[in-house]
Amino acid sequence: MPPLKILLSWFLIAGGSCFFFSGLHEFWGSRLSQAQAAESWESASMREAIEQDGEIIPPGSESRRLIPAGEAFARLSIPRLHAVLYVVEGTDSTDLRRGPGHLAGSALPGSTGNCVIAGHRDTHFRLLKNVRQGDQIEIETAAGAFFYRVSGLSIVTAGNTASLRPSGQPVLNLITCYPFYYAGPAPQRFVVHAALMASRESSDDFLPTP
Repeated sequence: MPPLKILLSWFLIAGGSCFFFSGLHEFWGSRLSQAQAAESWESASMREAIEQDGEIIPPGSESRRLIPAGEAFARLSIPRLHAVLYVVEGTDSTDLRRGPGHLAGSALPGSTGNCVIAGHRDTHFRLLKNVRQGDQIEIETAAGAFFYRVSGLSIVTAGNTASLRPSGQPVLNLITCYPFYYAGPAPQRFVVHAALMASRESSDDFLPTP
């Protein structure tokens, strides 16, 4: 075999191996980050971060916006998909490596307004490709449990900010890049729209569901 073909073969093998191990690193890194986020959310120290003078602060309180960036403060589950994710505060690259991130300035889960949660399509939010209209989404925080129903799905351009706009109703928008399988920066966004259907207020003995 000519030297050039041998060199090209080794180059392709090396490139393929690089992509494989990079993907493996992202996969296991996301799993580890979620395990750490789960421990953080369930710990007493996390609960103290969203309590004041020993009392749970109501969902609409501005004081709850003092949750530190990157801190896990909510448990999001989609029962039909048997999926559980831990949501962190913030949407910068560091935050999103830990898990889906709550957009700063948007409504908190259970509050009146638009609660926006974003995540990476190739790790935590890949499961959104299997979401259907009518699915239930449950979000638990120290303030209580909030039950949303998926009202629609949409694919929009990266510059479309309609899903970020304030709302007079308690709604939830989950956002990730689209297409789900795409090399490089994805040109579109996949949005899951949901409306609050019910809630369960927290009490002193409220504990996360195992």
